[in-house]
Amino acid sequence: MNKPQSLRDFLTGAIRELQESPDRLLVFITGGSLASTLAPGRSFEYRYTLKLVITDFGLHPDAVMVPLLDWLRIHQPELLANPALRDQVRFEAEVLANDKVDLELTLPLTERVGVHKQEDGTVHVEHYPEPEIPGDYPPRHWQLYLRPGEILIAEWDAPATWPVDG
Repeated sequence: MNKPQSLRDFLTGAIRELQESPDRLLVFITGGSLASTLAPGRSFEYRYTLKLVITDFGLHPDAVMVPLLDWLRIHQPELLANPALRDQVRFEAEVLANDKVDLELTLPLTERVGVHKQEDGTVHVEHYPEPEIPGDYPPRHWQLYLRPGEILIAEWDAPATWPVDG
């Protein structure tokens, strides 16, 4: 499974607090299953729930949610495109003090995996990217401020798989 590490790397790179303390981002996989058929080949799909917990988080939740939505546009776009799935991206927060929370995010994720037998008898595994969804793309570089021009709380570059604007 590649998406858990991809999301961890993306959020850790984007959110200032996690850049300073990446060990405060905990990643768990629950409720996993495999979907496959008896069709020729051994290709399959991982289906699982990803739980992210950010401990002692002192920034505004927007610092997590906006980059998360960016990541979902590329890596799990149907969660945004399909109205029936939009409420499956969930969160909970435990308020620890006036300025800190433990923030838990829950995401249903899938990953398609191709298993291909080669002419020499070896088997190769390929993790497929998500199909691209056409449409407008946000800026290539983001800076997220808590209040206009005041406190920079997150900064990231759009995933490389987005087409170049224009």
